Amino acid sequence: MAKGYRPVQRDQVLLLPPDMREWLPSDHLVWFLLETIEVLDTSAFDRCRRVGGAGAAGYDPRMLLGLLVYGYCRGIRSSRQIERLCSTDVAFRILCAQDVPDHCTIARFRAECQHAFSELFTQVLMVAGRAGLAKFGTVAIDGTKIAANASIDANRGHQWLTEQVARMVAEADRTDAAEDALLAGQNIEHSGDRVPSGWGDRADRARRIREAAEEVAHQLTRQRKDEQERSSAARERLDRILAGKSVIGRIPNGPHRLAEAEAHLEREIATHQAKLDRRAAIIAAGRKPMGPPPVPLEQHSRIIRTRRAVEAARVAAQTVTSPDAQSLPKAVANTTDPQSRLMPTRRGFLQGYNAQLAVTSDQIIAAVQIGQSPNDIASLVPMMDACQRAAAMLHTASGNTDHLIGVVLADAGYCSDSNLAAPGPERLIALNKTRDHAKSVMEQPVTGPPPDGASPRQAMSHRLRTPEGSQLYKRRAATVEPGIGNLKKILNRFSGRGFRSAQSELNLAASAFNLMKIHRATIR
Repeated sequence: MAKGYRPVQRDQVLLLPPDMREWLPSDHLVWFLLETIEVLDTSAFDRCRRVGGAGAAGYDPRMLLGLLVYGYCRGIRSSRQIERLCSTDVAFRILCAQDVPDHCTIARFRAECQHAFSELFTQVLMVAGRAGLAKFGTVAIDGTKIAANASIDANRGHQWLTEQVARMVAEADRTDAAEDALLAGQNIEHSGDRVPSGWGDRADRARRIREAAEEVAHQLTRQRKDEQERSSAARERLDRILAGKSVIGRIPNGPHRLAEAEAHLEREIATHQAKLDRRAAIIAAGRKPMGPPPVPLEQHSRIIRTRRAVEAARVAAQTVTSPDAQSLPKAVANTTDPQSRLMPTRRGFLQGYNAQLAVTSDQIIAAVQIGQSPNDIASLVPMMDACQRAAAMLHTASGNTDHLIGVVLADAGYCSDSNLAAPGPERLIALNKTRDHAKSVMEQPVTGPPPDGASPRQAMSHRLRTPEGSQLYKRRAATVEPGIGNLKKILNRFSGRGFRSAQSELNLAASAFNLMKIHRATIR
């Protein structure tokens, strides 16, 4: 047993070595970040900082950048928390050289240098390429929903926003009239660009309400355009059916649903009745028909299913919404962050953005983008273009063949005829859910190239069912999903508000992600 305890001497002088370089191990992430930032081009951040004038000298933007990047590497995004850690955490004390910046300075730096974080991401990607990383042989693309700095309860419909804007305009007119009358009574002239009294405290909220009203107006315009396109497509489907041509897919909702269902039913009845008549004619001619007899008309499965579709379409056509029924508006906007959107997730809805990531086979984020649509289909081509630009940039700088895109992998959320046929690198896009894809690979394996004359969808189905395509597509989940999970440890909610701020913060988080990957790969 020990004969005593270690002495606790809190009044001892120089508990820490006098040289900061001895405070942390030489392979610590802080030293790597400081060395990397020193070689990066930070002129874009210098332009964001004001130099000169009265008052104390400003903080070095490289120091503030180091604080932000290391904070994001640790999953710390709060400027107040970073300020506190600059006094209590050894790594943060080294980064700020014990000259603690105010949290307002940190937050203002992040807000004012939004455009520079895109250049930071590009430069960090170049550092990864020089370190032998960023292998583009396989690139997986996927999206994830990230919450905005906004409350989901702050969504409002077109009617509420219109009323609020009208009320604000009326209030401003009354205030102007009252002040004009007051100044006229006092015989005082004024300029027309003054701010109405009492408006300053609510100016920001008024601006956001007006932006939300504009967003809803744009949504309504897009909805009307989409509705017209859907109606036109449904009319074309109906015309094809009436002309005796075949169509695929579910019958779309709308004014033509019942007519198309009835046309389907008539075709099924006519087809099966022709079979019955043909068999009856053979028997009447004294010959023996081959094969089992067709089932009666009323028992045929396709006719039964089509009649159910007709009944469902008839019920939908007869359903009339009560004028007193309370229904949620189809077009809403958020008064806290008007550019954010309601995003469906597995756990319900969140108010946020759709973040798109392209991850290389060695877990380097090659491209990031922010979207406002919960659907991923429209994001594939822009993300492939961004990957091609990144790969070309790295290949030009190094000449390494690892920086050439081999194949792009994406799940069924990106599947569409336009994405399958779009120009660009080779791609493997799932046509259905994972279990259905695995079942088709096991039950319908193929070899060789797709057959001549195959449509883009048929050609993709063929490639996915080959042994090479099946093994290659299996890398998708193991490539991009760990990257998304680790990125969301850094950024699970945006700090700023607005589309531009969200894109900027995503670039910052992806830069921190890649820097940690480079540090782990190069550590001795």
